[in-house]
Amino acid sequence: MDHFEAFQELKRRATSDPMPVPVKSYPRAPRTALARTASNSEFVQVLRNRRTWRKFSASPVPQQELGEILDLTFGIQQWVDVPGLGRAATKTSPSGGGLHPIEAYVVVRRVRGLRGGIYHYNAKEHQLEWLRSGLSREALKKNLGNQWWFADAAFFVLMTAVFPRTRWKYHFPRVYRAILLEAGHLCQTFCLAATWRGLAPFCTIALADSQWEKFLGIDGVNESIVYAAGAGVRPADQRGAHLMKLR
Repeated sequence: MDHFEAFQELKRRATSDPMPVPVKSYPRAPRTALARTASNSEFVQVLRNRRTWRKFSASPVPQQELGEILDLTFGIQQWVDVPGLGRAATKTSPSGGGLHPIEAYVVVRRVRGLRGGIYHYNAKEHQLEWLRSGLSREALKKNLGNQWWFADAAFFVLMTAVFPRTRWKYHFPRVYRAILLEAGHLCQTFCLAATWRGLAPFCTIALADSQWEKFLGIDGVNESIVYAAGAGVRPADQRGAHLMKLR
């Protein structure tokens, strides 16, 4: 079933089983009205303008903007000495135990000054490390769950989890949940940073895991893909560009 057919099936289901309401309330509970945000600062505007985009311009993203987004999302902002253990990194998103299990791999398609291909982002040095040549649009689409609307983005960031980093300190099954939450923190930061730079970001978990892990040269056990994000230049016609385009 393709995405158009899947959406038609959802519409049929909604006639007898309506889409769930995305909020919860207690009608009989005493209520206190709260003040809404009065500020229209740049920070507030960035938060309110964040959307998942599904249409992109063919223009390349400046390398400067890619670098800023990677720095603010995945870059090490400071090192902290932990007595008896060594140095721990701090980033803009929280991480359990300060262990930062998430790595970032960048698939470049249209970034000014960079050749297309797959890179690893070295968070310590703030550098891109070339790994291999890029993927065709068809391969990207296939490995993003056939979400063809994302395949035209200028670059993609594949987030992997290096599980032994967190397991070193935490020997609990719940650690897996914590790592997934950390990927979510980073992805929202990515989307906000891209929005701040005026780009069109998106994120998705519809991934062909084994195929991506093969492309990245990771084993899928000690290091596995968990999330993907990307961005491009906003299209000239932005009407509904962040909405679902089925056909």
